[in-house]
Amino acid sequence: MIPKRVFWLTVGYSAGLGSSWYTTRKVRAAARRYTPEGLTERVSDRVETVKAAAVEGRAAMRRREMELRAGLKP
Repeated sequence: MIPKRVFWLTVGYSAGLGSSWYTTRKVRAAARRYTPEGLTERVSDRVETVKAAAVEGRAAMRRREMELRAGLKP
């Protein structure tokens, strides 16, 4: 009877310790994301992505416009 109790006590202790460690890691990572430095990094990454998309869109627009103009010439 006693070995079973020791086994389940050990399993419960390990599960509690593991879940505490995992939760602590996740909470610290989330807190880091919302610091001024973390927000600045996330916003600057998104701004760069939007800028790249705008540049690519303008280039595609110009190519398409040149194709359309070439089709209109007699």
